[in-house]
Amino acid sequence: MNTSHETDVLVVGAGPSGVAAAVMAASLNLRTVVVETDAVGGKLHVIGALENVPGNWSTGRQLAEALAADLDRLQQAGRCSIMQGCAASVTGYDDRAELVLDDGRVLSAQVIVVATGVATLTPPDADWISAPAKLSVLPLWRTKPGDLAGRTYVLGGDRPLGTWLRTHPRCSTTLHVLCPPSDDYKIAEVAGDERVRIVPVSHVVLSPMMHGSDWSLEVKDRQGEHKSYVAKTVLNNLGNMPAALNGLASSEDGYCPPSKQHPRIRVAGDLRSAQFQRVVTAQGSGAEAVLASYYATALKPC
Repeated sequence: MNTSHETDVLVVGAGPSGVAAAVMAASLNLRTVVVETDAVGGKLHVIGALENVPGNWSTGRQLAEALAADLDRLQQAGRCSIMQGCAASVTGYDDRAELVLDDGRVLSAQVIVVATGVATLTPPDADWISAPAKLSVLPLWRTKPGDLAGRTYVLGGDRPLGTWLRTHPRCSTTLHVLCPPSDDYKIAEVAGDERVRIVPVSHVVLSPMMHGSDWSLEVKDRQGEHKSYVAKTVLNNLGNMPAALNGLASSEDGYCPPSKQHPRIRVAGDLRSAQFQRVVTAQGSGAEAVLASYYATALKPC
């Protein structure tokens, strides 16, 4: 395997935290390479409404376009380069850090900022749902009000529910949200919305019915009582799991605390913790990851 793209800062992921890291690194005159699998902005492209991000952004797509413009500006100025690739593993050494891509390429840098974010959970991934393997359920964030038919159940109370409700203020459909105890702290922000019916559960058995497009839901509530429901529409709002690379140190929940990593490997954005998954905190952590290495003298501009 050949080592290439020798640089000061290697940023893995071009979401809010990754772009913030790249902008900060470029401002410190550090040679910077950004590795991204898909589009700049990541999941911002599917956020229909932004309310807690300064800068007068109304949608995630607007902010994603602005981040892409930031990277384009840095590229045009020769202060940053972007390459397509899918990261597989990361390793820190005394004198460098290395990133291995899934095609075998090895990229080396003084510091690597991992900002790979999170991946969407599916029903079989959730420990409180029993469902057929590889069962696919339409994500809430991809759904429009016109897609909803009949009685609608939402699997999980993750925060995109609040975003969806703000994006579609005129939608009058009642959403029956199946909420496990682990989502109680997330659901509080939408509990007062008249369109939401919280259904506290401990376990759900989900399966498509043999005939037609209906769904069968066998629900066990938190008191141990069982109820059966039939739904026309079931939507996935289960939340995320960390998209951690091999080589990162993780906690029991799978997230990767910055304090557990090699000094030449910095973790930024949603990958750090489930409780800090906000655009603004992601951006701040990306910039901080670069600054922390810079002031720790791990980064020495050439």
